[in-house]
Amino acid sequence: MYKAPPSFSIIIPTYQRHKEVCLCLDSLATYFDSDPRPNHCISLEVIVSDDARDIQLSVLLEQRYPWCLYIEGPASGPAANRNHGALHASLDWLVFTDDDCLPQPGWIEAFALYSDAYDVMEGRTSPVGVRTRADEECPINETGGYLWSCNFAIKRLAFFELGGFNVDFPAAAMEDVELNLRVNQAGLMRIFVSNALVLHPWRLRKGRQYALAHSRSVGKFVSLHPQQAARFSLVVQLKKAALSLKHNVTRSVLTRQYKGLMRQIALDFISHFLTWRAVAKARQ
Repeated sequence: MYKAPPSFSIIIPTYQRHKEVCLCLDSLATYFDSDPRPNHCISLEVIVSDDARDIQLSVLLEQRYPWCLYIEGPASGPAANRNHGALHASLDWLVFTDDDCLPQPGWIEAFALYSDAYDVMEGRTSPVGVRTRADEECPINETGGYLWSCNFAIKRLAFFELGGFNVDFPAAAMEDVELNLRVNQAGLMRIFVSNALVLHPWRLRKGRQYALAHSRSVGKFVSLHPQQAARFSLVVQLKKAALSLKHNVTRSVLTRQYKGLMRQIALDFISHFLTWRAVAKARQ
C-alpha cells in the first residue's frame, strides 16, 4: 500500500530581526533548490509570522525566498505569534523554530525518520558562537525533556487538540514549559531526536524587569497547575540559587571569564526570590 511521505510546516515567529530571520531562511534554502534531491520527497512549507508587520520584511522575503509564506502576526507576543503561524499551516506536522536559530543540514530528515511512530518530536539545541560574558545565556537542550519552542515538531491535529500555546503569561516565558506539561498529561508519544539540530546564539541575559515578569509567569503556571507548586518552593529556590552560584563562579574561574559575573549572580538570586514570592502569592 502506498504511504504518503511526511509533510512539515515550519513556523518561524519573528519581530524586528531582519538579518536573523534571513540567516534562518538561508539555512532552509537547500530544501527548495531546483536540483533533485532525496529530501525533496518530504513535503515542506515555511511560514514566517511577523509581529512587527513590517512591509520591508514582507518585500524582502518575497524577493529572496519565494517559497516562504509571509504573514502579519497578531502583535501579542511570541506564543500568540506561534499559534497564528500554526493556523496558516496546511501540512501534517508543525515544526517550530526561532528567527535567530540556524537549523542544521538534515534537520527535517531527522524528524521524518520518526514521524510514523510519534506525536511529538523534540530536537537538539546547541549554542553557536563564543560566549563573551558570564551573563550571556542560551536555551541549550542536549538530552531532551524540555520541549523548547525553538526546536520541536508536533502533529498539527495534536497541537490544536491541546489548544496550542497558552497566551496568558505575562512574559515571553513558561508557555513552552506549560505546553510540555500538557503534552505529558495527554500521554502523547514523544521522542528526543538528537540529529534534528538547530544552533542558537548566546544572548545577554535580560534584567530585573524581565525577572519580575518571568516570576509572574511562573505564578500563572502554578495557578493553572497547582500540583507543580513544589517545584518552586523556598527550599528548592535556595538550593537552585546555591547551585547557580557554585556553577557560575567555577565556570568563570576555569574560563577566566569574569565580565558580567556579578550581574549574573545578582540576577540569579533576584529571579529565585521573585519566583518563590510569585508562587506563594499564587497559592493564596
